[in-house]
Amino acid sequence: MTPPRILIACIGNIFLGDDAFGVEVARLLLQLSWPPSVHIEDFGIRGVDLAYSLLEGYDVAVFVDAAQRGYPPGTLFVIEPDMSEIASDASENAAMDAHCMDPAKVLRTAASMGAKVGRVLVVGCEPTPPPADEDVQMELTPPVKAAVPRAVPLLRDLVDRLLAPQTQIPEAFQETSLCIPK
Repeated sequence: MTPPRILIACIGNIFLGDDAFGVEVARLLLQLSWPPSVHIEDFGIRGVDLAYSLLEGYDVAVFVDAAQRGYPPGTLFVIEPDMSEIASDASENAAMDAHCMDPAKVLRTAASMGAKVGRVLVVGCEPTPPPADEDVQMELTPPVKAAVPRAVPLLRDLVDRLLAPQTQIPEAFQETSLCIPK
């Protein structure tokens, strides 16, 4: 049996403080050895590149990103978005911005080009709210910086579960059961 092909897509903007969480996680992940069916890439804000990568026939796409969910800053979580909601929201303009990445728009664009991804998961980190008076932040806040190395074993475990011969991973993730407080 062929193992599932997994894309770990690390995303974020290095000029927006905690939004760079995924980019920083990518630096650590790319230093490690991974099974041949796992591809890790730092997409930064390159949504078009990610959309084209999703055309390569991945069974699972894991987005690593900062995401506001209402937890304390630095909290890690895994969620599985409802893809039917993303696909059905075709009324929203699917044009992608070259200076930021909207994962939902990337998924809609990829689907419109024929991409078929079996599952999409998000490994997220709760960011610290940015200061209102600063447009550019070049560093992660302390809680999110501390979460970066904690994301590596979380992703390793997730990949191990996805590659296990008998699926040990729930059909649908329950966000609350997978939160890892700071």
